Amino acid sequence: MAEVRRAQANDAEAICGLINWVIRDTIVTFNSIGKTPEEISGAIEAGQPFWVAETEGRVLGYVSYGPFRNGVGYAHTKEHSIVVRPEAAGQGVGRALMAALCAHAREAGVHSLFAGVSGENAAGVEFHAALGFAEVARLSEVGRKFDRWHDLVLMQKFL
Repeated sequence: MAEVRRAQANDAEAICGLINWVIRDTIVTFNSIGKTPEEISGAIEAGQPFWVAETEGRVLGYVSYGPFRNGVGYAHTKEHSIVVRPEAAGQGVGRALMAALCAHAREAGVHSLFAGVSGENAAGVEFHAALGFAEVARLSEVGRKFDRWHDLVLMQKFL
């Protein structure tokens, strides 16, 4: 089983490798602009919560959370991001990462956690549902990537 730990600035390169693969090659995120190790290490050093799962020094996945929306009224609601290497899928890596994230968020006073999942990512919807997230909205054609419109499924979990 992979070890889950808080990410450090020197994990930024590995995290970028994961997120940039998703950005470049999938519709899991509608973002088309890659991240840099400097951006990720800066976010970690600034205190944004990140965790990595690793085995034998190899990062198999990461998870993080940040603001859901701007404004003090939304301070207790967060949105998360999770990426697990395809070869590590189904091995409990994602569940372990989410357990660490949810525990931290609860301790930090987060009341509600959101996942924004591509409507084409059935595995992502199933994963979140299995962890207690409920679909609260399906926004039609709000994302555009690869010259196509994509739906966004918003899923929420109360902590």
